[in-house]
Amino acid sequence: MRIAVVGDPFFPAEVMADAIRALGAGDELVLLDLGPEVAEGAEGIREYVGSPADVSAVLDAHEVLVVHAAPVTAEVLDASPELRLVCCARGGPVNVDVAAARARGIEIVTAPGKNAHAVAELTLAFLVMLARRLRPAMDVLQHDGRIGESVLEGAAFMGAELRGRTLGLVGYGHVGGLVAELARGCGMHVSAFDPFVDGERMARDGVRHATLATLLAECEFVSLHARATAENENLIGARELAAMRPSSFLVNTARETLVDEGALRAALESGRLAGAALDVLRPPPDGGRHPLLDLPTLIVTPHIGGATFETLRRGAAMVAEGVCRYREGKLVIESQENIA
Repeated sequence: MRIAVVGDPFFPAEVMADAIRALGAGDELVLLDLGPEVAEGAEGIREYVGSPADVSAVLDAHEVLVVHAAPVTAEVLDASPELRLVCCARGGPVNVDVAAARARGIEIVTAPGKNAHAVAELTLAFLVMLARRLRPAMDVLQHDGRIGESVLEGAAFMGAELRGRTLGLVGYGHVGGLVAELARGCGMHVSAFDPFVDGERMARDGVRHATLATLLAECEFVSLHARATAENENLIGARELAAMRPSSFLVNTARETLVDEGALRAALESGRLAGAALDVLRPPPDGGRHPLLDLPTLIVTPHIGGATFETLRRGAAMVAEGVCRYREGKLVIESQENIA
């Protein structure tokens, strides 16, 4: 088959191509890597890099298009009359115009859960960093530079162990389930809220099913693992933060829209929350430095949750499997859950 593979700075085309070559089918591949520019304004898609024109230009009677964050618009789908399959190496094809693809009879496969292990491990790291007060301890060394002067210097940064602490998970999908497993391995007591997951599954995992109100009121750590939708924007706002236990911690390795950042800032500045750890933030409207970055009780990373070599290899293997299933004539259209 003729397959076009379009990569980006996060997910190089060569990684996806290697997984397809490993199938041993002798496909004809053309590779393109887009630059880091984040484009805007393409209709029917979001969260993409590059331009539809760049992707269209590489298509020439190709039957399969494999992408990560490249834009796949109606224009791109029409660039090759032979196109029958789009493989998107992401949990959900937000950069693919799904309606346009379906209208043209083009099938879509995705890579749900490819980064679940990576995000779960980052979440556990955040829990440890918050409990052990690593941010203030590291800040002191950066500003003071003195270390090793006393065997008792750690007394100023007395923290807590995770064992015996309570963790509340908002969302219990791929990532939430893995976080529960890791946390329980550390001796934590885990509760979860997810209106789409029944309590029996949680109980089998040793996790207590809870309402959001109960979870916020009782847990010392609250970690977000829900999908972003229009309905749950600012799911954690001033009211929810006020309902959390005094001196509790908030973790968000899911989507930035789940948290009201203004309310979070107020809760941290007032000391209502002991701290927070975020892997995602809304871009500042003025394009300058984000105001949350200067809060001493906040840990922030630049959306590194899925940034592991294992995630890349896993995602590449999943889209290659989609190509294989298509070649064998098997139905590859994903469930509506994965193409939301």
